[in-house]
Amino acid sequence: MQEAGMSKNKNYPQKDKKWYEEINRNQWKTVIAGGLGWALDSMDVMLYAMVVVHIMSELQLGTTQGGLLTTITLVASGIGGMLFGLIADKWGRKFSLTLSIVTYSLFTAACGFSQTLTQLIVFRFILGLGMGGEWTAGAALVTESWPAKHRGKAMGLMQSCWALGYAIAALITAIILPKYGWRAVFFAGILPALFTLWIRGHVEESNIWTTDREKRGRVNRNIMNNILELFSPEYKKFTLLAFGLSLMHLFTYWGLFSWIPGYLSLPPEKGGAGLDIFKSATWVIVMQAGGWFGYVLFGFIADSIGRKKAFTIFFTVATVLVPVYAVTRNEIALLLLGPFLVFFGAGFASGFGPLIAELFPTHMRATAQGIIYNSARAVSAFAPLVIGSLAEVYGLGPAFLLIGACFFLGLILLLFLPETTGKELESV
Repeated sequence: MQEAGMSKNKNYPQKDKKWYEEINRNQWKTVIAGGLGWALDSMDVMLYAMVVVHIMSELQLGTTQGGLLTTITLVASGIGGMLFGLIADKWGRKFSLTLSIVTYSLFTAACGFSQTLTQLIVFRFILGLGMGGEWTAGAALVTESWPAKHRGKAMGLMQSCWALGYAIAALITAIILPKYGWRAVFFAGILPALFTLWIRGHVEESNIWTTDREKRGRVNRNIMNNILELFSPEYKKFTLLAFGLSLMHLFTYWGLFSWIPGYLSLPPEKGGAGLDIFKSATWVIVMQAGGWFGYVLFGFIADSIGRKKAFTIFFTVATVLVPVYAVTRNEIALLLLGPFLVFFGAGFASGFGPLIAELFPTHMRATAQGIIYNSARAVSAFAPLVIGSLAEVYGLGPAFLLIGACFFLGLILLLFLPETTGKELESV
């Protein structure tokens, strides 16, 4: 009897591992590196939004000049994403990530020394280069380090850190601005540079990239070859479709969410919701909570049911939600709809890193992610201007209908993309 009992215990089925138990220490470190880099990126970029009114007052700038600085930063981020993608494919994901963080940290702090609009434009432009570069390098490092079945989760965790960085920027401003002024707020932006010391000492380079470099001998490869290969017959279709989806995403994000605070606070006769300052801020904070969950959960959903199905669900709901939100004036309805709008209207951003990574081979992966995503980011820099121009004629609410149309366009583009969920990233 005892022998039978022992046999039964021996053959008793073990519980399956939880997904997070399948991730090793280095893989977690890549997400920490990419995620914190992205959060600190968000923090440095959003510090400007927090103090722009004070900058305009001291430097005697108008609203057009204040908006121009945002556009310049976004255009530069597109250029930076392409540049650092090439660097990541040539010299490594870890090196590119470190360099991008140092770049945006140093030039955020430099903004605090600006005495003229010209100086601020130069510093914001170089800051933007690092901003775009961080996502490119971080996305390549994370997607290549994590197993295929959990790649979406990894990028969801990384992408969600943007919302955390936004909150950190608000906290820093609240602490420093009243006592020390807007220049000191920018000086705090140097702190992310210290984070690179941890990356250099604790994060390993992508094994896939290292193996590919050794097998192909690509240390001296002309990086222009990677750019040309994006438009070769083999990859041109994927390049154009991924660019179209990226442009749809970034145009809708900057076109919609850069104007949401204004929409909430503008009086109804000007096409807004007419909320006071306190309510507008509260409504925006509640919305960002929905965004955080959207970023994280999209990765889990995409790993479970597939990239295309997950994108389809989010795009479909966003196509409906944007027009509904645009015509809503009831305060409680706006509060309740807001988190869902950001959840479905922005959460799918987590899917672009894995999607582009799975469409292109290792030797050109970071180049593809950098050029496709960030060229779309550069074009989308004009989204706030387009929506603002339409709002002058029709009001912000009706102008948001263009955003709903963009989500519908995204649904059409999805029809032509292959399903890539579970694809292993081969080194050659």
